[in-house]
Amino acid sequence: MIRKEELNLVTEWDKTFPKSEKVEHSKVTFVNRYGITLAADMYTPKGANGRLPAIAVCGPFGAVKEQCSGLYAQTMAERGFLTIAFDPSFTGESGGNVRYMASPDINTEDFMAAVDFLSLCDKANPDRIGIIGICGWGGMAVNTAALDTRIKATVASTMYDMTRVNAKGYFDSEDSEDARYEKKKAMCAQRLEDLKAGEYKLGGGVVDPLPADAPFFVKDYYDYYKTDRGYHARSLNSNGGWNVIGCESFMNQPILKYSNEIRSAVLLIHGEKAHSCYFSKDAFEAMTKESKYAENKELMIIPDAVHTDLYDGGDKDYIPFDKLEKFFTENM
Repeated sequence: MIRKEELNLVTEWDKTFPKSEKVEHSKVTFVNRYGITLAADMYTPKGANGRLPAIAVCGPFGAVKEQCSGLYAQTMAERGFLTIAFDPSFTGESGGNVRYMASPDINTEDFMAAVDFLSLCDKANPDRIGIIGICGWGGMAVNTAALDTRIKATVASTMYDMTRVNAKGYFDSEDSEDARYEKKKAMCAQRLEDLKAGEYKLGGGVVDPLPADAPFFVKDYYDYYKTDRGYHARSLNSNGGWNVIGCESFMNQPILKYSNEIRSAVLLIHGEKAHSCYFSKDAFEAMTKESKYAENKELMIIPDAVHTDLYDGGDKDYIPFDKLEKFFTENM
């Protein structure tokens, strides 16, 4: 028996972006194949009739739907799409215990469950469904596109490959057997400490206060997650972060293994000056190399933009919403 958990959902508008007068907003829930009930915000164009092309949005990794995924969803709804922005399992308003855990399998399933929901929604056209993943959820979106044949178009914005960064470190600086062994050894020890303590130790969100010598990408995250620009009380990155062992399984489960077998359209968008740009460049190369389906794949580099500029547009409206609208309209 598939049953939904009764979630305690906030009713007031508590987003980090203004509410649009062009769309209707409501809360919805759906269940993934692990029995976890997910919470989402649905955005419907006002006055829309019939079944609409639909998009599910999630990310960044450690964020909540009240931050940039909601902004993407609301903006795409203004452009005629039925959209949902959802919280992943174990985070935000979604169900799942224990809290603040992540899994490449479960999180991919979260996206597939969102596609399930849209496929059965009487407002959506089941033959015109796409997904948008932001930051770490960009990698999850690509992984989902490699698995879910119902998806017609995928956008990964300012993408992270969370399996790569966990296993190899930033810029692959820890890509060695010894470095991985020490990471795994520390997490195995932490598992026992958590069990003895009776609770899971948090790894900490974005560092606060910000050290004067912090690298730029840390300052970039701080400027979004720890300021009025993007802070949210339920966001892991804005507060205590994931559990220390929350991403343990990312160490040996690469998520982009079959990306060059994706037949549907994929658009990767990244900022030219983002510290993370190498993720999208390498993912695009792997996706198109020796692939029979390279023609509908695209890499779009945004001049001068840094990583979080594609969260909320930064100070120059860097998110190319015109491009997203065109991409989904043409490919769904």
